[in-house]
Amino acid sequence: MLLYSRELPSGGFVMIEADTAEGGLHHAFLAVERRSDPSRRAGHEPPVIAEARGASRATVFRELYAIARDNTAISRALLQRRD
Repeated sequence: MLLYSRELPSGGFVMIEADTAEGGLHHAFLAVERRSDPSRRAGHEPPVIAEARGASRATVFRELYAIARDNTAISRALLQRRD
């Protein structure tokens, strides 16, 4: 389930998605689609740069939103993913 999405200044977008809660634990992830051209996205999953688990959907959303709203935090997370 898509919880949040916004376009990035350089093209593409960032999104927060949630899975179904299992065992009372909610799971969400933050992914970044860097391809601005939708035709180039086919067959490629956007990289997940952060994940969160918690007691409520609101809790995991807040944790990931702090990154998703900040272009610098997104860049840092993408760089760390490459290491």
